[in-house]
Amino acid sequence: MTQRFVTPSVTGRADALAQAHARSREFGLRASEAPDFQPLQPLALRDLVERNRSLYAHALPVMETLHAQIVDTESMVLLTDSNGVILHSLGDSDFVEKAKRVALCPGVSWSEAHRGTNAVGTALAEGQPTVVHGSEHFLQANRVLTCSCAPIADPFGRTIGALDVSGDPRGFHKHTMALVRMSALMIENQLFANQFGDAMRVRFHARGEFIGTLFEGLAAFGDDGRLLAANRSALFQFERPLDALRAQPFEALFAVAFPAVLQQASRAPGECLTLTLPSGVRVLARAEYATRPAFSADARGQRAAMPVSAPAPRRPRADLITFATLDTGDAHMAAVLNRVEKVRGRDVPLLVLGKTGTGKEWLARAMHEESPRRDAPFVAVNCASLPDTLIEAELFGYEDGAFTGARKRGSAGKIVQADGGTLFLDEIGDMPLAQQVRLMRVLQERAVVPLGGTRAVPVDVRIVCATHRNLRAMIEQGTFREDLYYRINGLVVTLPALAARTDLPVLVERILTRLRSSEPRGSEADSERMPARVSAAVLECFARCRWPGNLRQLANVLRTAGIMAEGAAEIGIEHLPEDFLHDCEPPQGEPAHVEPLPSGAQRTLSAEAQRLPSVDAHPAPSQPARMEELQATLIEQTLARNNGNVSAAARELGLARNTVYRYMRMRGTR
Repeated sequence: MTQRFVTPSVTGRADALAQAHARSREFGLRASEAPDFQPLQPLALRDLVERNRSLYAHALPVMETLHAQIVDTESMVLLTDSNGVILHSLGDSDFVEKAKRVALCPGVSWSEAHRGTNAVGTALAEGQPTVVHGSEHFLQANRVLTCSCAPIADPFGRTIGALDVSGDPRGFHKHTMALVRMSALMIENQLFANQFGDAMRVRFHARGEFIGTLFEGLAAFGDDGRLLAANRSALFQFERPLDALRAQPFEALFAVAFPAVLQQASRAPGECLTLTLPSGVRVLARAEYATRPAFSADARGQRAAMPVSAPAPRRPRADLITFATLDTGDAHMAAVLNRVEKVRGRDVPLLVLGKTGTGKEWLARAMHEESPRRDAPFVAVNCASLPDTLIEAELFGYEDGAFTGARKRGSAGKIVQADGGTLFLDEIGDMPLAQQVRLMRVLQERAVVPLGGTRAVPVDVRIVCATHRNLRAMIEQGTFREDLYYRINGLVVTLPALAARTDLPVLVERILTRLRSSEPRGSEADSERMPARVSAAVLECFARCRWPGNLRQLANVLRTAGIMAEGAAEIGIEHLPEDFLHDCEPPQGEPAHVEPLPSGAQRTLSAEAQRLPSVDAHPAPSQPARMEELQATLIEQTLARNNGNVSAAARELGLARNTVYRYMRMRGTR
């Protein structure tokens, strides 16, 4: 349904209510009946919220602000979908119970078909703001309420939901409807900004002081200069509905060539210019373009699109992380990259799920490198590593003297440092609730107020969040804010655990390449010190590993092993860290792989074996099993001679300490 932007007169309101009552009777409702309502089950309600995720995420902070303005008036704020089903509610505690008695709670439909004439159902049916006082409700059961509701439209004018304030008729205030309408406008404008973050946008109004407020006109244009969408205020100023304006060229709407405005926006971003509407009204305007294409004018002065000149190629770096870097042949990972690639360059928040060490930051860095923000900062914050007392100052910054121990001249904070680029919030599930509220406000308002400060600092950041926690469960437990969840939950992807991936050999090769390129080098010969490959035995060992630390553990193992193997042709078993081998136990029931002893130790073993008691009196085991038993016995005896000193025993036998430890675990002596 498309909204009509008309404020009804007193007579028009009476007519609209009469028509609403007539529709209620046509639906078969009787005024005296107690309606039978069944709210949606929790899972069904959750699915409905998911389908209205963008509306929900943008509306919740506005609902909180609206509720703060009407608190203690025995009322509540409601958000519904386009069919009138309540998605979320905020209310005074003394009014919530009364509201439940009339089914004013999430999961219940307040369409006219279900609840008769009421502000929500009638506003959605009429496509315009509606107030319904107590006795004006069709159902007698609902006459204990007075409700003010405004429909919410998407950037294309389609009604996607409604915002409502319902309360006790005795507490009704004539300004409530104005607050509701302004709040609905705020939600619509934020939806518009989110939808067309990368398009050419023009903010305009006949009075310059209204630019940047709820009442500014917003119009978005494609690269060809044709109108894509306009908000309610813009349509009012154009004096035409969106259907009549869509695809109109820029020149027809503002009486100036599109390339000229592009040039102005590029040369002096944020500066106002004067434009003329089709009605002849002159307006002040501010043009914004995140990605500005290049244009030229032909001999007739007509705008002609030219291919955008490619940015100067940056020098490739071996340690640069891109989508190609992460695409190593695993099907699950390829599917993740394919989904993420579709939203690069768009203002869609990314939430990365996965166990610790699965490469969540690598994916965030790749997305940054593949986006138009690549030349701006990438700032990573681990929310789990910062104490609760410091995370606020780290994220939001602080003014000089904001708290004891604060740095002179203050600190900008991580969010401001990421301005123009990407902010990666790792382990977002560990962020304290108080800071979740502040972060939500920053994401909503795109501005930061430092601790101890009063001036808001505008910021433009792309948000990528990551966590290994179950945020939905945390919401139910009250430890994670639902509004923040839906704000950061634009696209959700889950990274596979390393043990479940099929691309281990390629991963090893690429991590080694990165490690070799990042090693400090004193001479050209130093670049070859770390081996470029691992042995087949190491790969076999890696394949058996459980990898509880995932990619982070693999990178650390290879870094340590590479240093131990400097000067060797390849990394061998003997170069692996000792404690790593604990994670490479074979599955239960599978015999352990035992590295053969070197020739010197084999000769010692032969001599020692002659002194061992014969095992022929028992059923003969296989030759490899007997050899492993003899090897283990030899190692035990050597350890005993060296008083349990593993390093001394390894030197005597000519073995790596890892091999001794492996035999010890096999025998259960460690």
